Amino acid sequence: MKIAVFGSAFNPPSLGHKSVIERLGHFDRVLLVPSIAHAWGKTMLSFDTRVEMLNEFAKDLIIKNVEISTLEKEIHIPDQSVTTFSLLNRLQENEKNADITFIIGPDNLLQFAKFHKSDEIVKRWSVMACPETVAIRSTDIRNAIGDNMEISHLTTPHVADYIKKHRLYE
Repeated sequence: MKIAVFGSAFNPPSLGHKSVIERLGHFDRVLLVPSIAHAWGKTMLSFDTRVEMLNEFAKDLIIKNVEISTLEKEIHIPDQSVTTFSLLNRLQENEKNADITFIIGPDNLLQFAKFHKSDEIVKRWSVMACPETVAIRSTDIRNAIGDNMEISHLTTPHVADYIKKHRLYE
């Protein structure tokens, strides 16, 4: 079993995220793992809201090996971030025979040495840098909403509808 782990704030999911996920079809499972508490202090919508947006996002994806994982919520200790190492370690405990690959964007690849136990991560698991082929970031969506602009060209239809319906990022 080959599992790709794609962690992100997903605040909100963007077409950039989608462009990465669409290139992971060769994995048996692709786990989308929203951060519950960001290691570098990013301000995010609630975890549950971002999980709901990811469920909407998954409806618009072509590949069907995608799953939303709330594992970070299960291992989270209040007032602490969940490290990539602890996430991958718990996943490996749950999926003993799985071949796990951590998917990382090029921005985080440049900062990978700052990750907790980065040396041990690369010894135990594969790390794959996978740049988006569509240069759209979550920040672009939040900025467009702040400027009262349309976001349908920045995210998927279900996510755009969800954001509009719940008046998020206003």
